[in-house]
Amino acid sequence: MSAQLLKLYMPRSLYVRAALILVLPVVVLLLVVGVAFLQKHLEDVTAQMTRAASREVMLVVEIMEKAETQQQALAAVRPDLQALEMNAHFLGVNEKPVIGHRRWYDFIAPRVTADLQALLPDLVAVALPSGDEARVYMQTHLGVLQLTFDRRRLSPTAPHQLIVTMVFFAVIMTSISFLYMRNQLRPITRLAEAAQAFGRGRVVPYSPGGAIEVRAAGSAFLDMRARIERQMEQRTMMLSGVSHDLRTPLTRLKLGLSMLPEDEAAPLQQDVDEMQLLLDAFLEFSRGASEGTPETVEPKAFLEQIVKDARRAGYEADLVSVEGEGTVTLRPTAIRRAVENLIGNAVRYGNRADVSLSVTPKSVRIRVEDDGPGIPPEQRSEAVKPFSRLDPARNQNQGSGVGLGLAIVSDIARAHGGVLRLSTSDQLGGLCADIIIGR
Repeated sequence: MSAQLLKLYMPRSLYVRAALILVLPVVVLLLVVGVAFLQKHLEDVTAQMTRAASREVMLVVEIMEKAETQQQALAAVRPDLQALEMNAHFLGVNEKPVIGHRRWYDFIAPRVTADLQALLPDLVAVALPSGDEARVYMQTHLGVLQLTFDRRRLSPTAPHQLIVTMVFFAVIMTSISFLYMRNQLRPITRLAEAAQAFGRGRVVPYSPGGAIEVRAAGSAFLDMRARIERQMEQRTMMLSGVSHDLRTPLTRLKLGLSMLPEDEAAPLQQDVDEMQLLLDAFLEFSRGASEGTPETVEPKAFLEQIVKDARRAGYEADLVSVEGEGTVTLRPTAIRRAVENLIGNAVRYGNRADVSLSVTPKSVRIRVEDDGPGIPPEQRSEAVKPFSRLDPARNQNQGSGVGLGLAIVSDIARAHGGVLRLSTSDQLGGLCADIIIGR
């Protein structure tokens, strides 16, 4: 259950996942080292140094307790100040301690201030303006005493340098790793783009590169693409050859039937016409989606021309709606054949065909609806198979056809990396056929 929830929040891109795998350990390592350094080393050392400095301050204050004036106090403590490397003077009556602003990256200063306040009961204020100077203000019976000494006696020198150095080199090494990772992932991206383009009916130049495993996958893809292309070519040549060879005996049969009496030749002529129709359907199916080269077209103008040609052919067809805009790369001749087949089926089994277009950033949908009897849901998967004729579900007054119309449309849609979906039309009540192609 937790693994499924984790997948919902994980990035989908391989590059982002690899970046996460690369950056996350570095960040965790920096946090662990930083926390361990601050808590286990820096804070302990600072506490020891602050305790030693507080003893020296208390020593100076105790020596001054016997003096009656500020000058006597300073004179009495002068030898000790020289030995302790401190400077001391009393503030004036109206003079206040000068605290100033500590540096933003001096993250150990609050700990030093807290330790001094805990160790020195008469402490008035602590000033840590820089990394070289520290001022401690003590309340005495003679007034407020200011003691100035080296800041390095309270904490290690530049404690932030370790953190800064770690972060700096972590950023440098991570940037170099990002560049190297991008070069390693680029061959995988090129392979994915080539496979996606081939799935949509386009052949883009591709040569294997990158690591040994990626090269092996790229070589396997090229072999697979070559085998598929050979199989498609062999299928087309076989069906075209068979259909072409059968035209010769059909022509002889037509010549022979023309010499017979009309009443005797009529039934045979009908059989020959059906065979001719079957051969034409074979040729159309053999061409499939391989006819033409991929082109970038504007789908709205493309569909408007198809609908206009259909109306000129006597079909009741209309382009009823267009949603979105943009261009799409496809084989215009193959898509035209698919849409014309759907329009032909619509007016064959119904009275009209409504065509609509929907363009989104990820896909293009061409929809053809009719007012015919439709296809039952349980028979729709069978309807797209070659030579499948669903006689009980369709209008028999117009003939049963060969059974390749929807198969051709489905084949063309798959060749473009898309799909043919059949459903019931909400507007007309008949069949709704959608050709969905990814952009």
